Amino acid sequence: MTGEVWINGRLIRAGALVYIVAEISANHHQDFDQAAKLIHAAKEAGADAVKLQTYTPDTMTIASDREYFRIGGGTLWDGRTLHDLYAEAYTPWEWQPKLKQVANDLGLDLFSSPFDASAVDFLEQMGVPAHKLASFELVDIPLIQKMAQTGKPLIVSTGMATLEEIEEALRVARQAGATQIALLKCTSAYPASPDDMNLRSIPELARRFEVPVGLSDHTMGIAVPVAAVALGACLVEKHFTLSRSQKGPDSAFSLEPEEFKAMVDAVRAAERALGQVHFGSSAHEASSRAFRRSLFVVQDVRQGQILTAENVRSIRPGHGLHTRHLADVLGKRAARDIERGTPLSWELVAK
Repeated sequence: MTGEVWINGRLIRAGALVYIVAEISANHHQDFDQAAKLIHAAKEAGADAVKLQTYTPDTMTIASDREYFRIGGGTLWDGRTLHDLYAEAYTPWEWQPKLKQVANDLGLDLFSSPFDASAVDFLEQMGVPAHKLASFELVDIPLIQKMAQTGKPLIVSTGMATLEEIEEALRVARQAGATQIALLKCTSAYPASPDDMNLRSIPELARRFEVPVGLSDHTMGIAVPVAAVALGACLVEKHFTLSRSQKGPDSAFSLEPEEFKAMVDAVRAAERALGQVHFGSSAHEASSRAFRRSLFVVQDVRQGQILTAENVRSIRPGHGLHTRHLADVLGKRAARDIERGTPLSWELVAK
């Protein structure tokens, strides 16, 4: 068990640079050139990796119109059958090695979510650097075992999962040989509402399971990933599209390139701002110390004159005595003539 994961030489753990993944999913619209453009756009937008999904309609479900296989419940896909949806959304397997080459040539990692054992074998032949377990598959124990047996880093989305289900998935994965596991906080709604994200779960997952924790995000906008990073997320996965106007199964909750870049920039700013535990002046604050308050003579004072609240005050800048000494000097006499605007010092106060 370890608190860190390495993907293709990149360290993923608390305190390391956040690893940002562009999920392509169905946003290629069954067009290989579109898929390749998405990878190029992800690179330009600042992603560290792109992710695919490896399944076919028949490895995911069966073709059936029975009510069990028809989608409902207020989703984007209500009324469709599962088989029909996956036939539209899947990424042809023959594309995937070529897309990996496109990504690798750009310096991006590419890995995928396999949805059955044959997909794991296929991705192993491709040489992917990690495997991603989708939220809905967290209860597929044989699939977890198959993925864990590869010895590759395992990224596990936790949408809908109870603590007991997460514990079981991790136990099964470790017993099958997984030594590097990361969890992703996820809300399996499409799109998800910020009200349902419960990001405070991120540090609790990290504490409880002692693994790196990130976010798989289906909300609109970029605020939620930034907030997640502030709470310790060390991996962010977000759906990515060239344009939401190109309607598809996942387009409504995907970021366009300029939005994704804005998210990356905001995440990078947030992780820099987190810094470390530090008190006192930073290097860039040093010059500001001069403008703190201190004790100044604010009226002309003659030698021997009593120092009072009218002729000595706490004001900016900070060149005079510390303000803690105000009570000590009031009632004392001036050691010499003092011009208005002079910082008070002990040499100006009669013994």
